[in-house]
Amino acid sequence: MRLSMSVTNFSWRGERHGLGDQLVRIAEAADRGDIYGLWVADHLLQADPYGAAPDETEMLEAYTTLGYLAARTSRIRLGTLVSAVTFRPPALLVKAVTTLDVLSGGRALFGIGAGYQGEEAAAMGLPLPPVPERFDRLEETLQIALQMWREDPSPYRGRHYTLDGPVGSPAPASRPHPPILIGGTGEKRTLPLVARYADACHVFDIPDGGKAVRHKLAVLRALCDDLGRPYDQIEKVIATRLSPGESAASFVTRCAAFAGLGIDHVSVITTGPWTAEGVATLVEAAAQIVVLDRPERKP
Repeated sequence: MRLSMSVTNFSWRGERHGLGDQLVRIAEAADRGDIYGLWVADHLLQADPYGAAPDETEMLEAYTTLGYLAARTSRIRLGTLVSAVTFRPPALLVKAVTTLDVLSGGRALFGIGAGYQGEEAAAMGLPLPPVPERFDRLEETLQIALQMWREDPSPYRGRHYTLDGPVGSPAPASRPHPPILIGGTGEKRTLPLVARYADACHVFDIPDGGKAVRHKLAVLRALCDDLGRPYDQIEKVIATRLSPGESAASFVTRCAAFAGLGIDHVSVITTGPWTAEGVATLVEAAAQIVVLDRPERKP
């Protein structure tokens, strides 16, 4: 099982080091540990679901932040969880992910979704078309990304996007391309897109004994069967929260329960901004999970 950390809050208040230094400190600590990836929220306004104070407002632009972290780390994977498809034109978004992948030596993760923050869009002048159109644009963007990553410059003609010659040079360092994670669990549009295009899905830790997760994964399996795609090709990622003061042992127990639901990868948020103690707990848990996952040697 993989563990990754998701940075949703950049409001480090009252710390001796500045925002950039604090961000690098937690990224470097995760990079030294067995943490698989570091995600950042792709918003222009604070959207932390577990913000500790109403005045926590600092929010960094996602791809600038990821490029900065790529230069300060050497192993950890880097991506957005997730980019709203309407925030950037498809070719610009694909170019940003590709650039991150090339300059980081193949460490980019491509997290994308239809978007949902109406208040943020209105406040910042960002487009947020009706839901059906957003999903149409999401599918077209996925098609454009895969075409550019195949280094196919032929014209793309979609309902919403027209590209006369989408050149993707340089090609991504990851092969065949950076892993695609599609955010959301909608059964009519999102999960069918996951089955057709994605390398990973993203479900949520709902306190219902795993009922919702089992159902969503069963729907995804059926969709894969209909397409003739192996269900195991898709990584199952769950979002959960590391509680304040929670021990590594307790978190490992939770991860074992997730594995029992069919989860491969746990992305972790925390209350407010990440602390050194929270990262240390996650690194300790990751080390224990690596030991548990390692097969026993036969005599």
